[in-house]
Amino acid sequence: MTGADRLDRDLEPLLRRRREQGLYRRRRVVSGPQGPRLHVDGRDCLCFCSNDYLGLAGHPGPAAAMREAAGRYGAGSGAAHLIVGHTAEHQALEEELAAWTGRPRALLFSTGYMANMGVINALVGEGDRVLEDRLNHASLLDGGWLSRARMRRYPHADLAALERELAAPDDGRALIVSDAVFSMDGDLAPLGALADLTDRYGARLMIDDAHGLGVLGPEGAGTPAALGISWQRLPVYVGTLGKALGTFGAFVAGSETLIEALIQRARTYVFTTAPPAPVAAATRCALRLAREESWRRERLSELVNRFRREADPAGLPLAPSQAPIQPLLIGDPHETVRLSEALLAEGILVSAIRPPTVPPGTARLRITLSAAHRSEDVDRLVETLARHYRRSAA
Repeated sequence: MTGADRLDRDLEPLLRRRREQGLYRRRRVVSGPQGPRLHVDGRDCLCFCSNDYLGLAGHPGPAAAMREAAGRYGAGSGAAHLIVGHTAEHQALEEELAAWTGRPRALLFSTGYMANMGVINALVGEGDRVLEDRLNHASLLDGGWLSRARMRRYPHADLAALERELAAPDDGRALIVSDAVFSMDGDLAPLGALADLTDRYGARLMIDDAHGLGVLGPEGAGTPAALGISWQRLPVYVGTLGKALGTFGAFVAGSETLIEALIQRARTYVFTTAPPAPVAAATRCALRLAREESWRRERLSELVNRFRREADPAGLPLAPSQAPIQPLLIGDPHETVRLSEALLAEGILVSAIRPPTVPPGTARLRITLSAAHRSEDVDRLVETLARHYRRSAA
C-alpha cells in the first residue's frame, strides 16, 4: 500500500460521516461577475447568499481601477509589505481606511482570517487571557486558541458571564474579542457595554466589524460609528474589504502605536506576500463609492425591511436581525439541505449553513440581501421560500 493509499484510507471514513450527517460541503462554479443574478453550475440563478451588500463586487468602477493599476504595477506584488511589496496604492488605501473609520492609522492584511489571527497573537501570549463570544467567527476563535493564552468563551452576548471571567483573579492581561455584527445571526454585539467592562477591569478590546463596515454608520464607517462610540473606547478595529466593499483583503485600524506594534509582531503580516497593487486600487475606488453613494445603504435597508415585512405573514420564522443577514432557522441539517436544493430547483440560490459553522441543532438558511437586488427579487424569494418551508414544516 502506498503512502497515498494509506492517507485515503484514513480520510474516507471522515468523508462518509460527513455525508451521513448531512454536513458534506460542495463547491459551486460561478461563471461571470458577482451580482444578484449569477450563472452557477451551468444555470442562471437569483443569488441570496453573497456578502456583496452594496453591490460593488461586480461594479465597473473598481474593475476599471484594477485594470488601470495592473497596467502600471503588473499582476503581482512580488514580496511582503516589509520587503518591496508595499506600493503607493497600498499606502494610499491605508490612509483612506484610517480616515474613513476615524482612526489615526490602518494596516492592510491579505485576508480577514490573517488579520484576526495576527492581531490576537501579537497582543497576547502565555500567561494572558482571551475572552471571546461563543458565536464569534472561526478566525477569531482560532486566533485565540493558537495564541498560547488561556482561551475562554462566554455565552453569546452574556455580559454577566463575561464580567465573572474578568473579575476572576489573574495576573495576566485580558483581551476581549467580539464580532460587531455576528455573521450567522445578524445581531449586533453590545459594544458600549463591552467597552464599559474593558474600562472597569483594565482589559483590552478587539472588534471585528466584517459585516458592519460599509453597511452601518455615517458614510458606512461601521458599527462603532453607527452607535456613536469613539475609537479610543474600541481601540482595535478589524474590517474586511471583500464584503460590502466587494474586493479582497482586510485591515486593522487603531493608534499609531498599535499599528507599529503589529508591523513588528503580527506574523501573518510580516511573513506573507502583500496583496497585488491592482486589488488595492480597486478597493480605493470601491471605498469612494461606498462613502459617496449613500443610496446604496438606504436601498439595502429598504430591502431588509421589505423582506421582513413580507416574511412574517408568510409564516417564515426569522431571527431578530435588522442587518442584511437574515437567518431562517431549520435545525436539522438534512432538511436544511433539502430546502436549499428545492429553492435552487426554482432558480434561487441560498446556502445551507450547518455545523460546525453554526452550533449543533441550529442549521439554517443564511439569506443575505444586496443593494443590487430589486423589490420583485425579494417578493419572489419570499413566495418561493414560504411555499417550500410550509412543505418542510408539514
